[in-house]
Amino acid sequence: MAWTEERVEVLKKLWAEGHSASQIAKELGGVTRNAVIGKVHRLGLSGRATPSRPVKRPPRLARPKPKLRPDGTVAASKVARPAAEVGLKASEKESLVALPPKPLADGEAASILTLRDSMCKWPIGDPADPRFAFCGRKASGGPYCAEHAKVAFQPPKKRERKKADYDYVQKIAG
Repeated sequence: MAWTEERVEVLKKLWAEGHSASQIAKELGGVTRNAVIGKVHRLGLSGRATPSRPVKRPPRLARPKPKLRPDGTVAASKVARPAAEVGLKASEKESLVALPPKPLADGEAASILTLRDSMCKWPIGDPADPRFAFCGRKASGGPYCAEHAKVAFQPPKKRERKKADYDYVQKIAG
């Protein structure tokens, strides 16, 4: 494809109007975005009337902020609960909520910088709060301590039920 005088004039006009190189390439046809960019540089067309604007997307809606109690904690009715927490007894839930982070040797709570592989990585508090910390207790066979693993992981009830059904069918078929 050759750059004719007419095509160069169209290029100059579209570039001055603020069209992107991709838009100009589509308008001209038979030329790539990179070819348009190269021609713009060779012609010295650096100034634009208006900058190229990306496609307008709908604005993101802000998530509703949870309501805080006077003591600074989040109201429990507005917080989404993990699926595994539903199966816990009320006393177990309360003990997990009240479980403070374990202080390290220096008296501070575990932060992202002080966490080790052997420590519980359960987040406690709001990450934007300066008092945010991690549990820091000894992890038991995973990323969490035994108490937080009860909340994080559901027992494999469905798998056990499938195995029991399979065993029952095998017993009947026999």
